[in-house]
Amino acid sequence: MTEVIKIANCSGFYGDKLSAAREMVEGGPIEVLTGDYLAELTMAILYSQKMTRDTGGYVGTFLKQVKDVLASCVEKKIKIVSNAGGLNPSAMADAVRGIAEEQGLNVKVAYIDGDDLLPRMEELMAGGEAFKNMDTGVNLADTKNTLLTSNVYFGAWGIKEALDRGADVVICPRVTDAALVIGPAAWKFNWERDDYDSLAGALAAGHVIECGQQATGGNYAFFEEVPSFQNPGYPIAEIEANGNFTISKHPGTGGLVSVGTVTAQLLYEIGDPAYKNPDVIGHFDSLTIDQVGENRVYVAGVKGSSPTSTHKVCINTLGGYRNGFEMLITGLDIEEKAKIVTDTFFSSVGGKEQFDDVCIELVRSDKENPQRNEEAFARLRVVVKSRNKDLVGRLFNAKMIEIALANIPGFGPSNPIGDGASFLAYWPALIDSSHITEYVHVDEEIIEVSPTSQQDLPAVVADFEPARVSAAPTGDMVSIPFGRLFGTRSGDKGGCANLGVWAKNDEAYGFLHTFLTIERLKALLPDTAEFEIDRYELANVRSLNFFIKGILGEGVASSVRTDPQAKTLGEYLRAKTIDVPAILAAQVK
Repeated sequence: MTEVIKIANCSGFYGDKLSAAREMVEGGPIEVLTGDYLAELTMAILYSQKMTRDTGGYVGTFLKQVKDVLASCVEKKIKIVSNAGGLNPSAMADAVRGIAEEQGLNVKVAYIDGDDLLPRMEELMAGGEAFKNMDTGVNLADTKNTLLTSNVYFGAWGIKEALDRGADVVICPRVTDAALVIGPAAWKFNWERDDYDSLAGALAAGHVIECGQQATGGNYAFFEEVPSFQNPGYPIAEIEANGNFTISKHPGTGGLVSVGTVTAQLLYEIGDPAYKNPDVIGHFDSLTIDQVGENRVYVAGVKGSSPTSTHKVCINTLGGYRNGFEMLITGLDIEEKAKIVTDTFFSSVGGKEQFDDVCIELVRSDKENPQRNEEAFARLRVVVKSRNKDLVGRLFNAKMIEIALANIPGFGPSNPIGDGASFLAYWPALIDSSHITEYVHVDEEIIEVSPTSQQDLPAVVADFEPARVSAAPTGDMVSIPFGRLFGTRSGDKGGCANLGVWAKNDEAYGFLHTFLTIERLKALLPDTAEFEIDRYELANVRSLNFFIKGILGEGVASSVRTDPQAKTLGEYLRAKTIDVPAILAAQVK
């Protein structure tokens, strides 16, 4: 029987189900329990927490989970690896040690730091690091925003070092999501830095399970295939020494592990299928995905290349202040009424031009000849931003209220009007890896770990043949919703968004590959037309991935979109009607 390491993830975000840790520990045999809590926005949230209390800056809910499972993990020899350390891994490690002491457990707790670049930013910029925004191309020195956090994304080797030295719990800072899986796999099989294919496999495994239940039926386009959404299981990656892996879940849980659910998660929040990580570049257009049993999916053949000589940095800045309102506009002449409201309002506050950014959206949810009051409503959204707090504060509110009895008929607020609030702007950047050192703290020892790109290893570029694309079927065309035939998964990447699309068979992919060009996507989704879009092909998994640049502005925390994380883009596309060959339409159940 092939030796594997079974790595179970119990968290996909800060706020995930508290009981998941216990469920994964008690639900069946595992060797490593991971918890992924950090997104770009989470780092900003943790910053706010750290400013209000000395011991803040880490994910406190993780400690509740540790209290719940630590004794069982010690008994079953399960390692715990988590990025819950956030901005303060040292304090979290102390808290975990305190829990162990309270429970009378002998537990070796390690933590990693060195990711915080904020104290070094002035020095690094003076030395030539521009921290150019990866989305906009603007140098950090040219922004007027105040820096709040600056954390480099570490890879897996610090985790491996801690496990090699006997750590039972490893508390990480801002590591890449997949590092939580790569590190334990590298420890289990004693991989070397240049075992790139194996590392690439673990990278893909980590990417699949990092968002928890999204790999086991959550947010799945073909949700009707999921037997039950009651108590859905969390994903387990069973990784082999060569990097191939099986995705599974504990028996007796709801949800679904299928080729579709794994494909959907593989496409989530990626750009180029050459997926970059500080330890390896994993080529997601080289792997295969196969159903090998009930709720068991096998992923094989991931090719890896040498990592780049740069590390990604997560920078959060104070972007300014914003305020806004949403109101109902009712009945006839919706567009004319909306124009009168906005013209009157902005005239009263001194004009649009005084704000740094203005967003006006009229969402037409109204119906002709409405049968209920609510069917006559459209929604007008107005959001403004400014570095001047006063412009978006009380005066803004007052002017909105002033026109309540002096403007169009049939309108009213649909959300409370607030006093305005600050917003954070995400700034993704790169830094030369020569500036990066991880510090692994085990007992009283501190071990320095340098990046792979600084190891003087020969450069390796993966060599593989792209999968063949079948010819698109021909014949009579019929109209059907896009989503009856194709699945999607979308999400945020800083100020950008990705939209992955996949087909269930070769014939359907042959059509998708020809049909869904960038131009066609913009025609189907007109509100993406103004943005630059890259298209990537993953014929090996019958998929396309679209990377939409700048659609989320300066990131989730600053976006003025109703859906600031782009989670709905995929289902928006699936709702569009298209013409497809009748032979494909006949496949729809």
